[in-house]
Amino acid sequence: MSEITLSAAVRQNLLTLQNTANLLSDVQGKLATGLKVNSALDNPNSFFTASGLSSRAGDLNNLLDDMGQSLQTIKAADKGIQTITDLVETAKAKANQALQTGSQYERKTFAKQYNQLLEQIEDVAKDSSYKGKNLLAGVGNDLTTIFNEDSTSKLKIEAIDYTDTTLSTGLNLSNLLEGQGSATSFQLEGGQQSFTLTDATGQVLNSSSLLSAFTGAAVGDVIQLFNAAASGAVVGGVSLTVGGATTVQDLINELEAAPGVRTTFDESTGQLTIITNETADLRNDGTGDTTNAGDLVAVTSGNYSAGTTLLANSASFKVGDTLTLTDGNNFELGSLEIEASTTVADMVDFLDDFNGVSASFNTGTGRVNLQSDTDLSLTSDNTNFNAEAFTADADGVVIAALADSGFATDNDINRVVDRLNNALSNLRSQASEFGTNLSTVEIRQDYTRSMINTLQEGAGLLTLADTNEEGANLLALQTRQQLASTSLSFASQADQTVLSLF
Repeated sequence: MSEITLSAAVRQNLLTLQNTANLLSDVQGKLATGLKVNSALDNPNSFFTASGLSSRAGDLNNLLDDMGQSLQTIKAADKGIQTITDLVETAKAKANQALQTGSQYERKTFAKQYNQLLEQIEDVAKDSSYKGKNLLAGVGNDLTTIFNEDSTSKLKIEAIDYTDTTLSTGLNLSNLLEGQGSATSFQLEGGQQSFTLTDATGQVLNSSSLLSAFTGAAVGDVIQLFNAAASGAVVGGVSLTVGGATTVQDLINELEAAPGVRTTFDESTGQLTIITNETADLRNDGTGDTTNAGDLVAVTSGNYSAGTTLLANSASFKVGDTLTLTDGNNFELGSLEIEASTTVADMVDFLDDFNGVSASFNTGTGRVNLQSDTDLSLTSDNTNFNAEAFTADADGVVIAALADSGFATDNDINRVVDRLNNALSNLRSQASEFGTNLSTVEIRQDYTRSMINTLQEGAGLLTLADTNEEGANLLALQTRQQLASTSLSFASQADQTVLSLF
């Protein structure tokens, strides 16, 4: 090719076309990539400065993702605290409900529900994790959020432990005793026997008649009640010395005063009926008249053998008595009035009708078995109720629970309410702290986004091409190229004109 000789005009036009083609290629490259600086060769200073800015923007963008995950972790903990707060407020409502009732059974039920709420609180705390991080699970769950590329700006959020409500550093709420009941039983026994009070002429005596007129007694006689099982022993304090003014009513009063003994007297027939809780003999020692010595009446008492037995057959019960069932807080569960037709089964059904109370009757032993979840008392306005061996029982039938519930007394409940108030204060304070941390991370997240945009914008100012300018350059270069081609054609035609001379 070195043998080819070009004229100066052609060579100049050819060089111009080559330069224009290079410029055109450069402009097309800028338009294709959108960058005016594609490599260090284009502009070393702008290229490396923009590269540094882009690298920092990339680092911050990675941190932005971490901030987003931290936000979700805090939000999960915040949702957990809101739910736990609702549960604690519900537990407080249970405590207030318990305070508004005197029933030990209802309080025991509320204590059980309270414990179930505490269990739910612990479950919610355990479930408030996000990607393995739980700010409500205590040790090992602290959250650190980094805000800049060299880790010198960060936020550390310390975890609180609500997975165990008993922790003093957490909610400080302990499970309540739900109480443990107990059981007892009482014997149903009774017997009755009658004898008629008449004088020597067969005339029926009434309650105001002189007792000495009775054919079985005389002035100076001593009438006493003996326990047949311990013959010769006076029981129940029954010992009446017949005087000149002693009446039949005096004998009735003496018998009625004995625990486990009651009487009925028919004025029209003179029939005196003695009803006892134990086997007993009414005897006259015959001191005033030995012909009167001996038993006046023997009462044989036996166990009740059927639920259909009338309660009034025992001295423990009489028509008009009221049985009252109360718990340890003296809260009345109910009452039963004894009627002539009231049977053992009626009383057992009455006792068995209340929540937390179970009653049954053993026909073999004649005992009423009584179980209760709480303290319990069965009392009667009849002083003979539950008398045993002619000894009064002023307390009636009593069950002392093995353990009372944590809501047994008002003081117990008030202490729990105080702890619940402290727990609510703790939760609100912790929620506020998490809320502040959440706002901080969100603010830094927005700031980081803005900083990334600033860095990317700065890098773009150094490297991005102005498409309008480069478009104009392309058009100008294309025009230049066309003109150069035309000029080259003209130069070539000039050479051809010289050749035509030959």
